[in-house]
Amino acid sequence: MVDIGHLFAIDTSPWELIVRGSVIYWFLLLVFRFILRRDPGALGIADLLFVVIVADASQNGMSGSYDTVSEAIVLVGTLVAWNYALDWAGARWKPIRWLTEPRPLLLVDQGRIVARNMRKEFLTRDDLDSELRLAGIDDLAKVRKAYMEGDGKFSVLTYGDGRRPETHDGRTAGIDS
Repeated sequence: MVDIGHLFAIDTSPWELIVRGSVIYWFLLLVFRFILRRDPGALGIADLLFVVIVADASQNGMSGSYDTVSEAIVLVGTLVAWNYALDWAGARWKPIRWLTEPRPLLLVDQGRIVARNMRKEFLTRDDLDSELRLAGIDDLAKVRKAYMEGDGKFSVLTYGDGRRPETHDGRTAGIDS
């Protein structure tokens, strides 16, 4: 028989759960902000394994010894609140956006690969060529700038007629040379 009273009882201090959840949330935010940059859809096997292991390893630190539904709700609510607060603040203040969203990383400049940035993100020439092909570009010399955006996706500016920059779909870009 289910003991409803025990199911919703709070044995661990809600403040302890909030502090634990907050500390782990901020720690993981910093880890993922500075380590994992790729788009979640582009995670490799090792990246996915890392996320699963981190989730399992951080669970005990977050939860302590709770075992009731109410305590789980307090903990999950804390994580949701931090996530919402950072999204809200990031939309309004640049320093918060810097913390939560990596800046675009230049990968190709004037048709030349920026090798240091490619190494920094563990990207190969095959990765870059694949992204350029997806953008309809078959020659690196046509690329004015190529970036890995903060969400892990690629954006490409090419030269058009008269060597004016264009976006990868042929529209004239809104930046000056």
